[in-house]
Amino acid sequence: MSFDPGLPSFSGTGLGCIRGGRVVFAGLGFSVAPGEALVLLGPNGSGKSSLLRVMAGLLKPAAGSLAWGDSTIADEPEAHAARTHYVGHHDAVKPVLSVAENLRFWARLHDPHAARAAGAADRALDRFGLAHLRDIPGKMLSAGQKRRTNLARLLAAPSPLWLLDEPTTALDRRSIAELEAVFAEHRAAGGMVVLSTHMDVALPGARELHLDAFAIEEEDGP
Repeated sequence: MSFDPGLPSFSGTGLGCIRGGRVVFAGLGFSVAPGEALVLLGPNGSGKSSLLRVMAGLLKPAAGSLAWGDSTIADEPEAHAARTHYVGHHDAVKPVLSVAENLRFWARLHDPHAARAAGAADRALDRFGLAHLRDIPGKMLSAGQKRRTNLARLLAAPSPLWLLDEPTTALDRRSIAELEAVFAEHRAAGGMVVLSTHMDVALPGARELHLDAFAIEEEDGP
């Protein structure tokens, strides 16, 4: 799938985040253009997960703003949700649904046409090596199988902006290589990838954002 060649950039300006009464980061800015990838780096607690949730519209920034081209995300939250896939630490696999039913559910959220959604789900099953598990309930899957099922929705329900928090967790090397190929194809089609990771992931030409550069140093007490 190719996205609109006129797709705008996704950006943030002056972003700040407060969690549990602590300033996680402040004055943070970024920009991701079509076809680009941005890797979030920093030690635990530096705010990588919080920033991804802010980018996804799941967490309101304490300061600053997000924009899609010239449009502010806060003014169009539903449009932003429709063009975004957020994959967090927790796999959003419904335990009572089969692998195929999970993917068809996600596909139908983006495309109400049943036949097209089913076809997209089947292609995603094949691509992530899940076809032989299509009828297995989510609750019976291993951690790696749940992660691949969760990642397969990237293809079952195409969206231009992918936001991924440690997407390689529980994946073996073969699955990581397949995911890298999926990233490359998505970028070649004009899509965008933003991810955090503690592992080396092949994203040629990706830019890095070091979150510790936006940390607020605490003053020593008296």
